[in-house]
Amino acid sequence: MPSHLILPTAEPFFLPGDPRTKGHIGCLLSHGFTGTPKEMRPLGEALNRLGYTVLGIRLAGHATDPDDMRRSTWRHWAASVEDGYHLLRGVTEKVVLMGLSMGGSLALYTAARFPVAGVVAMAAPHHLPRDPRLPLIPLLSLVRPYDPKGPPQWVDKEALKELVTYPVTPTRSYLELHLLLGEMRASLPRVTAPVLLLYGREDPVVPAAGGHMEAIAAGLQNAARVEQHWLEGSGHILPADAQRARVAELVSAFLRNLAAP
Repeated sequence: MPSHLILPTAEPFFLPGDPRTKGHIGCLLSHGFTGTPKEMRPLGEALNRLGYTVLGIRLAGHATDPDDMRRSTWRHWAASVEDGYHLLRGVTEKVVLMGLSMGGSLALYTAARFPVAGVVAMAAPHHLPRDPRLPLIPLLSLVRPYDPKGPPQWVDKEALKELVTYPVTPTRSYLELHLLLGEMRASLPRVTAPVLLLYGREDPVVPAAGGHMEAIAAGLQNAARVEQHWLEGSGHILPADAQRARVAELVSAFLRNLAAP
């Protein structure tokens, strides 16, 4: 079977920074479930303008064809982050893991396994909503391999026009996400680096009422520090929606604290 090509404008990206500044920090950016590196690009470019080296990775099975994601597991996604970590660690002194949604959960999981200078998790889920169909997904995916998506809910409609994502979700991938979140929750006490948590009050995907930020913060009992911020007036894709400038501001302030003596 031939490999699917990466969707136009959804390629991974590497933006070299100035190694003489910022303690030579490298920022590893991970996109979300069914998403692409493009949703992380506004944040990556903003950080690169400040002198940071940035690597925006493509998670396995993403940004090509939904059939590729259907064949991927949570371990493949975690391996994508691990590969990016080692690449970035080879050209910078410190690595900060950053991720949106599932990418934030992957960042937290990875921070428990490798030495990092910090973690930024944006709209990261702590758990999936209760659904009696979840144990049946292996069977359901045989008769309904893909789950159609509803219309994306963004505040910035012009930014929405730039969105590149899958129009459907592979049904079996919900189970892989469920398994990943279980691994992340078990890993949280092993995270020792400082952590920045960013969530949107109006996020329809990882809602404020779900208690995701509070539950993750509670699990990070051994982190050097945990900063928590709510953002108003944004959809789920925090780094690219209406509050992207505020997101970049909060992340850069977090990085400045890491680089301080």
